[in-house]
Amino acid sequence: MNERYYRRVERNESKTLALILGVISCCHFLNDMVQSTLPAIYPILKSTFHLDFGQIGLITLTYQLTASLLQPFVGYYTDKRPTPYSLPTGMGFTLVGILMLSAAPTFTMLLASAAMVGIGSAVFHPESSRVARLASGGQHGLAQSVFQVGGNAGSAVGPLLAAFLVLPKGQPGVAWVAPGALIALALLLFVSSWYKTHSRRPAAKERRDPRITTRRVVISILILIALVFSKYFYMASLTSYYTFYLIQKFAVNVRTSQVYLFIFLGAVAAGTLAGGPIGDRIGRKYVIWGSILGVLPFSLALPYANLFWTGVLTVFIGLILASAFSAILVYATELVPGRVGLIAGLFFGLAFGMGGVGAAVLGELADRTSITFVYQICAFLPAIGLLAAWLPEL
Repeated sequence: MNERYYRRVERNESKTLALILGVISCCHFLNDMVQSTLPAIYPILKSTFHLDFGQIGLITLTYQLTASLLQPFVGYYTDKRPTPYSLPTGMGFTLVGILMLSAAPTFTMLLASAAMVGIGSAVFHPESSRVARLASGGQHGLAQSVFQVGGNAGSAVGPLLAAFLVLPKGQPGVAWVAPGALIALALLLFVSSWYKTHSRRPAAKERRDPRITTRRVVISILILIALVFSKYFYMASLTSYYTFYLIQKFAVNVRTSQVYLFIFLGAVAAGTLAGGPIGDRIGRKYVIWGSILGVLPFSLALPYANLFWTGVLTVFIGLILASAFSAILVYATELVPGRVGLIAGLFFGLAFGMGGVGAAVLGELADRTSITFVYQICAFLPAIGLLAAWLPEL
């Protein structure tokens, strides 16, 4: 009788964890869908405000640097004092930023809107990553991938919404994605209620592998930072300038370029979902190594491909490169156990920061040379993946 009771309790607990993981992934989808509207409407903003590529890069830098700088501090604070209702608060910042973006009359207001969206992202990611780990049932790689794929899918859908919903209405059409933020806010209130109850339970003590010295941990974290730099600097060339590259090199229209961007981001979403479970099975070090270095042949070929093969190559690049982040995040969490918020904040922050710096630097480089030259230079970045050979086995 007692055995059946405990089995039933375990099944109910598993269903609850699966529900929470699904809801937080859905919120990540809505969050990143709304936020990805910003880079997706760059062609509209460029023509409306007569911006150059450097100013486009500055918008991305403002958004991503705001998120980058704040996320580690948010994660460090919430490691010591879990703050469940910070999740809907962060989504509120995103909602305000999107509404400001739809009505911004000047370039300065565009930057302020981007900063608000960045603050929302900084608050959302560390705490939602902690919720995903709490709801993992011990399958940390799988849980992180499910959580991440929600965000990547949202990032993929954002440009599609921009192409078919926002683009016909111009800048004011950005407000049409605001209901997505409202739905996410309501869902996060439900997640926060569960998280508040769950965070009161005593957590199992996580310990670091005794074979790994502190010096080795520091070196490994620095290697992971270099790999994140490689991944997100290269990703910045695609997420921020891929549409301009297609328009300039192949003379496609804006809508077609947005569809190509959607295909690439869809491949990123699929790769993200695969990375975590594969890392759980074969070891995260091998996923990290293969997902960064494995992109190199495709990135080297991309600047010389025709339109058809450009689309095919970016699908392979998205699939392979995206599998890295979930593995990197879980691997780093195992290197520094008990600091989920700090590690999530640090690496999400690095991802945003490297993307923002990359967008600004590559925008200036494109103004001085050409978009094609940017892709020729960035093609060598995945070679940094060789550093993963020095990561310890966990």
